[in-house]
Amino acid sequence: MDPRERQGTGFGVLAYLWWGIFPLYFRLLDASGPVEIVLHRIVWSLAVCLGVVAVTRSWTALREVLGDHRRVAWLATAAAILALNWGVYVYAVNAGHVVEASLGYFVNPLVTVLLGVLVLGERLRGGQWVAVGVGTVAVLVLTADYGRVPVLALTLAVSFGGYGLLKHRLGVSVPALTGLTVEALVLTPPAVAVLTWFAVTGRSTFAVDAPRQGLLLSTAGIATVVPLLLFAAAARRVQLTTIGLLQYLTPTLQFLIGVLVLDEHMPASRWVGYTLVWAALAVLTVDGLRAARQDHRPEVTTPVSPEVTVPVNADVHRMAATRR
Repeated sequence: MDPRERQGTGFGVLAYLWWGIFPLYFRLLDASGPVEIVLHRIVWSLAVCLGVVAVTRSWTALREVLGDHRRVAWLATAAAILALNWGVYVYAVNAGHVVEASLGYFVNPLVTVLLGVLVLGERLRGGQWVAVGVGTVAVLVLTADYGRVPVLALTLAVSFGGYGLLKHRLGVSVPALTGLTVEALVLTPPAVAVLTWFAVTGRSTFAVDAPRQGLLLSTAGIATVVPLLLFAAAARRVQLTTIGLLQYLTPTLQFLIGVLVLDEHMPASRWVGYTLVWAALAVLTVDGLRAARQDHRPEVTTPVSPEVTVPVNADVHRMAATRR
């Protein structure tokens, strides 16, 4: 491994580990409700994004996208779906469902494959069908275990899959930082309006336990943008197959935090369901790597975090990791 690739792998590991410890970060904010946390995350993310745009002198790219009404419309729709994803994730974490939230990001690659079939008309290979079938059985097993459909996990998987599909439509024409900046810019006016209403009606928790809560809420922008920049640095230095494999670090770490740190209950039957999910992902990964070696297919844009899309060979993964 040459020094550049080694450095890129380090950046990638840091990015995915950062996203992986999000449950611990959001637990620190549990004095605020999920809606208020997401609203602050939007506003402070815009502030940090604009700061980075200024430092990197990326105004031209930002103005170019803002001048294209079609791309702004796609990004606005993606932003709404991403906000839903963020809200559900924060709720899941602070309601004691970190393990179920991690399931959403484990299942997401399978959901993305299905979206490729249903929306883009793609055809699956045998290995992909096996992975989807095993994944479906896993969801049924977990439904029986929970005594309900794992709604939080499926909502996270489907919403992020939909977000990735919209980003796929945009292709590589919108850089990651520019895309996130536009998405935050679209969401900030309603976010500020609701936060103002919270403050006027006494519902705001920004000043609760001052200055701790306010400082924690204001770090949401840094918490969002820094791993994005680390990931972007990694994507420029390593093969995309490496990125596709590294992204499993995030839900794995979230799962471990839920079980080992937050002591969430995991009966034997639930372990069976998760083992089936991991088996499905193993099949999907091996199938994708084998296909990538056999031929070279056109590149498409695939999400690998809730904030990032990069060009990835369609047969390597269509995967997502992530936050929330």
